[in-house]
Amino acid sequence: MERIGVVGAGRAGTALGAALAGVGYSLVGVSARSSASKERAGRWLPHVPVLSPSEVAARAEVVVVAVPDDVIASVVQELPLTEAQYVVHLSGAHGLAPLRGVPAVPVALHPPMTFTGDMPELRGLVFTATAPESARALVERLVKALGAEVQWVADEERARYHAGVVHAANHLTTLLAQAFAVLREAGVANPSATLRPLLTATLDNTLRSGHHALTGPIARGDVDTVAAHLSVLRDRTASTYAELAHATVELAAADGRLDPDTAARFGGLLDGHLVERYRTGEAPR
Repeated sequence: MERIGVVGAGRAGTALGAALAGVGYSLVGVSARSSASKERAGRWLPHVPVLSPSEVAARAEVVVVAVPDDVIASVVQELPLTEAQYVVHLSGAHGLAPLRGVPAVPVALHPPMTFTGDMPELRGLVFTATAPESARALVERLVKALGAEVQWVADEERARYHAGVVHAANHLTTLLAQAFAVLREAGVANPSATLRPLLTATLDNTLRSGHHALTGPIARGDVDTVAAHLSVLRDRTASTYAELAHATVELAAADGRLDPDTAARFGGLLDGHLVERYRTGEAPR
């Protein structure tokens, strides 16, 4: 097994390092600058020496660069890498560009997972990788050792891939935060408990069936219900609702669940609402 070094003891780097150590890989070093990073390294990688980034790179065959996206390129350029090594970053948004110009074989390997500080379960995860042919065997070996899978995305499609992941995960949190606020305004004391069964079922159904899992007033053609919703929602939440409702109408119309007349009625209602929001300056910036 290759010797692994981790540059950056953030949540993702320490989680991946601990997971690799747990399946038998030798971790030769980890770099940590802040007190939080040092504490995290001591907690999750207690037997791994804390070294400078250069020392980590000098000891490792596979150098995992787990630093913020904007500094990947500058950090990598300072490492004493050789042609015999692999250098791996964990950014979802970036492909191989931040690793350009270094002698090591470049790999972009993204684990689509939220790292909260606790040790996540990586088994069953589908990593997304971009790498030259010479690195594919290594990537497959690392990922499969973790009990995970790998999918390959072309370098030029990394931004599109990451946009899809962020739109699903980050914007779901934003959407739920808005929904919680609306429910509290309606007098619901525990929005999370109210929504949990519905959200769990909806997510499970959508992951299995895609857009065929769509239910609710738009799928039923209840234009008056949507109009009632728009009449009580305010500010950015109202605009978010209207924009998402527009997309939902298009989805339902495309697969034949809405007839053209009903879709047009929805369109007129939603277009009028959004125009009014923009006119009054309440639309999203």
